Amino acid sequence: MPRLDPATTALVLIDLQNGIVGMDLAPRSGGAIVVAAETLAARFRAAGAPVILVHVSFADGLAPPQNVDSPMPSTTPPADWSELVEGVRQDGDIVVLKHHWGAFTGTDLDLQLRRRGVSTIVLGGIATNFGVESTARSAWEHGYDVVLAEDVCTSASAEAHGFAVKTIFPRIGRVVQSGDVTLA
Repeated sequence: MPRLDPATTALVLIDLQNGIVGMDLAPRSGGAIVVAAETLAARFRAAGAPVILVHVSFADGLAPPQNVDSPMPSTTPPADWSELVEGVRQDGDIVVLKHHWGAFTGTDLDLQLRRRGVSTIVLGGIATNFGVESTARSAWEHGYDVVLAEDVCTSASAEAHGFAVKTIFPRIGRVVQSGDVTLA
């Protein structure tokens, strides 16, 4: 993995929030992802590169249509469901609220990145094959270089995670381990 320029690279972390981190996940637990994400985010902050924390909420009635074959379960989430896990957000981090799986649709993420001169994003979060994959696809379509930190991702099943990592991600970016991401 070549060194990434902190002046043009951002870390984008997807859905590290109370209602998602506590779910039954694989191949890694939500807690393991939070620890890995915090470690990677600390390296980005130390290098002066932006850290962007994306979380999702449907509580305001802005959920995508559910006229689909397999709708998401409809339950009333707890009041803190969409809040970022305690300790993930640090001073200077950028927070983006989304209402879809992907972080670009209906948000100012692209504007936040472009105004900072970002051309490469490193992605991680939950769920690999939903929020992370959707964001990675959009980032690639928007012309960003995409780096996917595989060990900072997890999903509802190891199979779903593995399919995205082995089949989709190599077509739209570079798949790495977070320890191999070097900023200089």
